[in-house]
Amino acid sequence: MRAIPEPVSRLIDEFSRLPGVGPKTASRLTFYLLRAPEEQPLALADAIRQLRERIVLCSTCCNITVEDPCSICANQARDRSTVCVVEEPLDVLAIERTGEYHGLYHVLHGAISPMEGVGPDELRVRELVRRLEPGGVTEVIVATNPTLEGDATAMYLAGLLGPLGVKVSRLALGLPRGGDLE
Repeated sequence: MRAIPEPVSRLIDEFSRLPGVGPKTASRLTFYLLRAPEEQPLALADAIRQLRERIVLCSTCCNITVEDPCSICANQARDRSTVCVVEEPLDVLAIERTGEYHGLYHVLHGAISPMEGVGPDELRVRELVRRLEPGGVTEVIVATNPTLEGDATAMYLAGLLGPLGVKVSRLALGLPRGGDLE
């Protein structure tokens, strides 16, 4: 006989697989949802389902979106001569919150990390190079996180993009070592 019914233990296991969620937090979340009004767990389940069904990657910048191209790429008022390269979609939000950058973005969906088995081929680097080939972009701002992986990615991109005739600059001076853009 099991002390915890299978649906409960399954949800605890699924929550535990999320980054930053340990077994205690997973248990708390699960038992909270058991006590919550019926519409709350159903709304959560529907939000997760819609996340998987409706979110696509922008064919231009590889950011997450519900429409292709995304609203940033579709905005003709943005500076099309500058592309800011970030590791994750969350980094786009962090930079947009500043209200200071008005160019376009390119999301790599990660950083080079040999220890994790992530090389340039696992990132959206080819898409970035294809974007730069027609011309028009004069500067690429590499805004990877100030970590070993972010620095390795920035150095790789500088070596790859420099010969294409675009200015490659680096963001992150003044950010604490090991931090992230958010």
